Amino acid sequence: MCGIVAYVGKRKASNILIKGLKRLEYRGYDSAGIALINNDINVYKCQGRVSDLESILTEEDIHGFVGMGHTRWATHGEPTDINAHPHESMNGDFIIIHNGIIENYSKLKIGLENEGYSFKSETDTEVLANLIEYVFLSHINDDIPFSAEEAVRQALLMVEGAYGLVVIAKSEKDKLIAARKGSPLVIGIGKEEYFIASDATPIIEYTNSVIYLNDGDIAIITKNSLNLTNLKNVSQKPDIKTIDLKLDEIEKGGFEHYMLKEIYEQPKAIKDTCRGRLSFEAKALKLGGLHDVFEELKSAKRILIIACGTSWHAGLVGEYLLEEFTRIPTEVEYASEFRYRNPVINKGDIVIAISQSGETADTLAAIQLAKSAGALVLGVCNVVGSSIPRETVAGVYTHAGPEIGVASTKAFTAQVTVLTMMAMAIGYANKGLTKKEYEDLIDELYLIPEKIEKILEKADFVEKIADLIKDANNALYLGRGYLFPVALEGALKLKEISYIHAEGYPAAEMKHGPIALIDDKMPVIVLATKDHSYDKIVSNIQEVKARKGLIIAVVTEGDTTIKNMADYVIEVPHSDFALAPLLTVIPLQLLSYYTAVKRGCNVDQPRNLAKSVTVE
Repeated sequence: MCGIVAYVGKRKASNILIKGLKRLEYRGYDSAGIALINNDINVYKCQGRVSDLESILTEEDIHGFVGMGHTRWATHGEPTDINAHPHESMNGDFIIIHNGIIENYSKLKIGLENEGYSFKSETDTEVLANLIEYVFLSHINDDIPFSAEEAVRQALLMVEGAYGLVVIAKSEKDKLIAARKGSPLVIGIGKEEYFIASDATPIIEYTNSVIYLNDGDIAIITKNSLNLTNLKNVSQKPDIKTIDLKLDEIEKGGFEHYMLKEIYEQPKAIKDTCRGRLSFEAKALKLGGLHDVFEELKSAKRILIIACGTSWHAGLVGEYLLEEFTRIPTEVEYASEFRYRNPVINKGDIVIAISQSGETADTLAAIQLAKSAGALVLGVCNVVGSSIPRETVAGVYTHAGPEIGVASTKAFTAQVTVLTMMAMAIGYANKGLTKKEYEDLIDELYLIPEKIEKILEKADFVEKIADLIKDANNALYLGRGYLFPVALEGALKLKEISYIHAEGYPAAEMKHGPIALIDDKMPVIVLATKDHSYDKIVSNIQEVKARKGLIIAVVTEGDTTIKNMADYVIEVPHSDFALAPLLTVIPLQLLSYYTAVKRGCNVDQPRNLAKSVTVE
């Protein structure tokens, strides 16, 4: 949830840290801080954004070639100057930045207080800083020199929970110590310099050679060396990867917000996700990442999809697709609940874990549970080298590119695209789809990016509709079949970035409670493209109209029936009903975006949220 960046080398560390923190701010923006090493270790931190931190620094303060920085999403303790990272140990021997949660911090804190330690903050991280120092000072008089690295290792053996952390020891100021368990860390390798970060975005400007730390790894880094071990002090061989990420992909590119840029990138993201997999000319589809497990997929008795948030909504669309095309029973589970309810998992079940970041803590925990029960676990993920691809047997990458806006947009459509292709490939192989149905779907999917571009051309009209709902307190989203998950996703987007309470419902369920809320002040957004339930959704619209609700309908181009009933209609091109989610979600994303802007909300960094949920 928090963002970590650190540097050791020949450049001015403060420049790299501040720039890196700005690129990581989507991971947390409650407070920010840096520690810089010159002759001494200087710490600067404050509540608020990285720009607030930058304003308190002066040229005299920020010399040095070693340092680390942190942008925080608060877990233990409110966002305050004192709770901001970095944290110093009581005697100043260690300074630490940390992403994760130390679950047994309270017990450790009591033990340290009994040893004379006092605490300034409310954080679990300060407890860890003092624990490392306590271990170190306990061995200060040993005949054999005791290193800072060994103090970190022994302290981490006492820790329960998740961490991605960087430590600086006052006794070894030319060195960075990094460790990971459950929270991501990547090391960038330059010439006589190294970079550490929560993800690759702060690193790509300087190098494309990286090492992704595994759970239990500890890295000891100077500007000229990198030594990789684990918690048992066993040497590890670094696995150096080359990242394919360009600097312009993480810039706004002239758009006012990342979210708007990412909405407009969806035609390209879907094309890139299909590229090399879907052939319009040959009427063929091949998912190379599933080649080794495809026979098991084709003959599966049950599929479980696990995910959180927007990825869960994509999974719901996947459930409809898989059952429709393959006739394999499919269930969708919240990863956050999956591991705690003793789920029934049979050996031979297929589990598909979906995550944009590949680091979602709940999803990773659910993967471990499914693997231990003997299921075949696959991944759908956007970030190469992240934890979920490494924890799963096989899978399919989406190629959405970096998604910086906290509210997910292009990740959703890329995930739905992958799930569509998976369902098509399995369905054709196990005779759930005929050859004609399969080829027609290929034709339809191939045209989706072009159709999304047509919808985006109507953004100005959607912006005008946003004027009508910007002052609402509540909103209702309705859909049937494939469009019910889209209703859920549309409601989530409005909640996330505009802070308007919104709920998504199956349209037929409106009569079972939510209809009581409808009045002339309630916007009701209805997904009503033409499919086999069209007549039923028309009836639902009439029910809303009879109660004077403000009806905003997303309809198929040329629809006249609903156009004469709704207050406003947003048209989308015709498509196969199974692919309608890829089109109908676009106006809902735009509607949420423009509503939030008109309400003066911070679209890219909505309150209380962070992009990558790496703690439970």
